[in-house]
Amino acid sequence: MPIDILILGAGWSSTFLIKLCDERGISHSATSRSGRESTVKFEFDPESDDLEPYRILPSARTVLITFPIDKPGASKRLVRLYTNSRRSGDLSGELKPRFIQLGTTGAWDGKRIKLDGPPNASEPKWYDRHSPIVAAPRTAAEDELLSLYPGIQTTVLNLSGLWGGSRSARNWVGKVAPSKDALKNKGSLHVIHGFDLARAILAVHDDFEQAQGQRWLITDGRVYDWWDLASAWGTAPLETASSPSDPITSDDRGPQAQWVRELMEETGIRSLPRNVELLGRALDSREFWTTFGLSPICARLEEERWRS
Repeated sequence: MPIDILILGAGWSSTFLIKLCDERGISHSATSRSGRESTVKFEFDPESDDLEPYRILPSARTVLITFPIDKPGASKRLVRLYTNSRRSGDLSGELKPRFIQLGTTGAWDGKRIKLDGPPNASEPKWYDRHSPIVAAPRTAAEDELLSLYPGIQTTVLNLSGLWGGSRSARNWVGKVAPSKDALKNKGSLHVIHGFDLARAILAVHDDFEQAQGQRWLITDGRVYDWWDLASAWGTAPLETASSPSDPITSDDRGPQAQWVRELMEETGIRSLPRNVELLGRALDSREFWTTFGLSPICARLEEERWRS
């Protein structure tokens, strides 16, 4: 009897997905390289045609690939070996597995996309799932997976920055803005919470025909301004920044707030957040949420409310 979802690669995102599956009564299994915490021991070798490692994997209606694939032929190999390891490999009359690959919104990196004609600074900087993507090994592997449709149901979910649980967005400020010069060059930020990612995956699982053969772009529907976040948060620990009995001062937050104020004076920015047109790349994920009848729940980086 097949399970509902097989998660290839139990990592950060799987903690949210497994919890939501349990709440909804959706059967699941997950793999890891070590077989830790009741996972199935499995490691994908992109260049091996050995069928044996796949025989131990449970049959599933949906197979979720959480790790990146960037070798030519590897996506097709994974699908072929998994399907061939089910019984005799003949799936006629049986439930055929569907495959979801998790990717990143780096596929729409405006600085690396080769567009026709000369660059034009006045061109819109909005990207949606139909915009040209970066030609790179990872996106080529994703296209390879999508090319298996209609013979096999496949889809790719390109995700923005992942946050929630152990991943506090506040902790990113010191890494991306360790200096004023580094902060000066920071524009937009796009994110998706692990809980909303889990909801998105299950929405695809429940209505795969809507997703099959297509690449989707997923954010929480907002474009955040790094100057705005750095000014508000700085490098203060979450516990300090959220304590109502310990008011925050500029010193508590580190130097970022002052850097932002100086940059605003230098560039003529009157208030934050800056206009989207000034932030560089802006991602439009409306089509996914509309297609599957959902709205992101964990938005505006409200860490206390969504802390796991």
